[in-house]
Amino acid sequence: MRTRVMAAAAVVVGGSLGIPGCGAETPVANDTEEAASMALTFRHTHGRSLDPDTEFYVPTPDDAAVAQTRELLRTRKISDARKLIALTNTSSGAWFTGGTPCEVRKAVRQTMVAAESEHRVPVLVAYNVPYRDCSQYSGGGAADTAAYKAWIDGFAQGIGTGKAVVILEPDALGIIPYNTTIYGSADWCKPTVTDSAGNSIPAPGASPEERYAQINYAVDSIESHAPRTSVYLDSTHSAWLAPGEAAYRLIKAGVERAQGFFLNVSNYQLTSDCIQFGTWVSDAIAAPSGAPSWAFDDNGNFHFDWLPSQWDPATNYTTANYSPDYAATVTAGIQAFMGSAVATMHFVIDTSRNGKGPLNTAPYALVPYNQPASVISGLNTGYWCNSFGAGVGLRPSANTQVALLDAYLWIKTPGGSDGSCDIAGGARAWDYSAYNPWGLTGDAQNHFDPLWGMIDPVAGGWFAAQALQLAQNANPPLR
Repeated sequence: MRTRVMAAAAVVVGGSLGIPGCGAETPVANDTEEAASMALTFRHTHGRSLDPDTEFYVPTPDDAAVAQTRELLRTRKISDARKLIALTNTSSGAWFTGGTPCEVRKAVRQTMVAAESEHRVPVLVAYNVPYRDCSQYSGGGAADTAAYKAWIDGFAQGIGTGKAVVILEPDALGIIPYNTTIYGSADWCKPTVTDSAGNSIPAPGASPEERYAQINYAVDSIESHAPRTSVYLDSTHSAWLAPGEAAYRLIKAGVERAQGFFLNVSNYQLTSDCIQFGTWVSDAIAAPSGAPSWAFDDNGNFHFDWLPSQWDPATNYTTANYSPDYAATVTAGIQAFMGSAVATMHFVIDTSRNGKGPLNTAPYALVPYNQPASVISGLNTGYWCNSFGAGVGLRPSANTQVALLDAYLWIKTPGGSDGSCDIAGGARAWDYSAYNPWGLTGDAQNHFDPLWGMIDPVAGGWFAAQALQLAQNANPPLR
């Protein structure tokens, strides 16, 4: 149930001003003493920081997307070409995934200048935390906490005092190395290294404490260097963490010093479920300030684990239930802990791939696929990776008509691959003895995506077939 995010490297070149060891760079208009003074006094109050009529910046399309559009036009597939053009001309996140502090500062600054020249607000995605994606398809990130602090400083300084939305480290609070939830279950993410004796030991720097320290530092760095930025932290999505667990992690990560949290990045959960989940998380964040004394342990810690969730006890907590009747009981249960407290924490939702909702695996149990129940179960847990049959959802907009919902955003770049989703990587399950029109044998079966009938592009690579399907299946339709 992981989020999965694009790991395309940002194009970063040249030096920059303000970081030790960086070359000089010509300042832009917002690098003034007056702006610097404003940075010292500006603080978020969790109010809406985006006007309803905000226009979001559209990054330059991938060269492969342009080539795909030209080919569609050349072959006179005019309708598909128009849809793909509409897809790539819609605002999406600008991802920054590596480079030196100097390089990321300049790359961010270039995006800010381009957005400001169009009077638009960019959506900047910082994606370089150590042990990113637990070293899987989108693995990478800074070498350690010190390196990450220097990198995020460069990222923040690149924003300056321009207006921007920052999506801070997708998956970072959903996948925490060696973490144990408030419910007592242990995280599966346990990165290791080999010591001098050849033994496998826990990777240095991979601990919950360090992950929280990294995110807290990032919040403060961005808030300090980029005072007009709306910073949002990871709350996973509506079928992953429970609201109490998400709230607990967000508070520990410093969300109360940011604008709010994001959900559904690179995922497929329905917008209606995401709104309900985001509301519950915001309620849960507020709950400790109004809860009765019996809701705290002897050390004064609030029992986030006592809050009800989308995981229905009637199904032994295996099914996320957003039916109106059940959702009403969850809402009432959380609000019973809130007392007079009022939810104020805002959020944004990624709608870049959720127009059709999560993968429908039922057809794969039928002719001609004939996949057994074990495969269907595996597909249900691996749907997050280049899900088949998806479509883009609501267009990016800050006019949401929902009090705590700041914006619908396309944070994930539609058409960007999640990685080479296959059996070897654990994101696919398939019984080739039941269906194998490709004639695959041996190890080739482990490195193939049976849903797409191909080897998917690497994480961040342009996935032409997926991009076209997202455009064709758009809900509402692209025009």
